[in-house]
Amino acid sequence: MTEPILATENLTKDYGSFRALNALTLSVNPGEVVGLLGPNGSGKSTALRLVLGFLRPTNGRASIGGVDCWADSVEARKRVAYLPGELRLYDTMTGRRLVTFLAQLRGDVPGPEIDDLAKKLDIDIDRPLTQMSSGMKRKVALLAVLVPKVPLIILDEPTNTLDPTMRDELLDQLKAARDRGQAVLFSSHVLQEVEAVCDRVAVLRRGELVHVQEMSSLREGRNVSARLTGAPPALGPGGAPLDANAITTDGRLQLTFRGPLPALLDWLAKQPLTDLVIEPQGLTPIYKKFHG
Repeated sequence: MTEPILATENLTKDYGSFRALNALTLSVNPGEVVGLLGPNGSGKSTALRLVLGFLRPTNGRASIGGVDCWADSVEARKRVAYLPGELRLYDTMTGRRLVTFLAQLRGDVPGPEIDDLAKKLDIDIDRPLTQMSSGMKRKVALLAVLVPKVPLIILDEPTNTLDPTMRDELLDQLKAARDRGQAVLFSSHVLQEVEAVCDRVAVLRRGELVHVQEMSSLREGRNVSARLTGAPPALGPGGAPLDANAITTDGRLQLTFRGPLPALLDWLAKQPLTDLVIEPQGLTPIYKKFHG
């Protein structure tokens, strides 16, 4: 069994009487993308700062590659590339100089991939940071995170200030990192981007882990919405009884289906329908269950 690159055990952080994070136990494996999902104040950034050794836990522990994140934080951070939610960059440098400088701190020398990735992100890395917009600076910071081939990438709200095209490019880069065997942990409150790239999603609420969702299981489901013109059907696909709540008061059929799509389509074709919508099952119902 593969050992996780990141593991937390009962990770807790108190600020006086306020508990920002409560007993978080979570792991991230090599070649896996895990999303931390929740609104502002749910504990996402606190969890990431504890993992990076920026904060000392009140209780519990976290380790990266078997190295304790607080007791040996410098050694642990050698295994991580991190993008903070709020950037503080060396504005006197060019983008290239900044990426090279940060790489040299860990003993790396960026190769041709820095120019290839800069082209994909549509940035002129030879321009001084003082002449860049906030969105361009964020792309330089992303470049500094994506170039190193470290075991773990951690990103805090990585798509802030990015336009839709660049958001898609970033998600593609995270998938590529996963395919190379890197682990990725990132926080977000944007359901669509979490659904697009994550293998697992951890939902936080008021500092507590309230749900972990395997996305492969979720992607097997279909949400079906249809309007009936006749008597409601008694059986679902494959002969399974419909849930009593599948038929709404206005005569619509609302159900979630798991199984081969041809069986669902064959069953629906025999029903008295006037319109039909079939969509992949997403995170929205799960998120609303915990956050309304």
